[in-house]
Amino acid sequence: MNQYSHSPAGMRPHRGVLVLVFGILGLVLCFLFGIAAWVMGGADLRQMDAGHMDPEGRGLTQAGKICGIIAVVLQLIGIVFVAVFFGLAILGAIAGAASQGP
Repeated sequence: MNQYSHSPAGMRPHRGVLVLVFGILGLVLCFLFGIAAWVMGGADLRQMDAGHMDPEGRGLTQAGKICGIIAVVLQLIGIVFVAVFFGLAILGAIAGAASQGP
């Protein structure tokens, strides 16, 4: 019995559940899981399109990839928001110090 016995015609088994779990963890815990879901989902979808991976998990894989993308985008928006906030705080501090004079 080989490792591909549960997949049709000798295809590699899908990792849809793993990709979806990583996508959800990316949303809830850490965006690094989102990056992993995005990369793994994209690679697995390409393998499914090429006929090398079991296409039964396509829906799970797509959902996980989308969750991963959303997790990364939300994290990037958060980073930009924090950078702008701290930038404005520093500018406010500089302006306040300059208005007080020597």
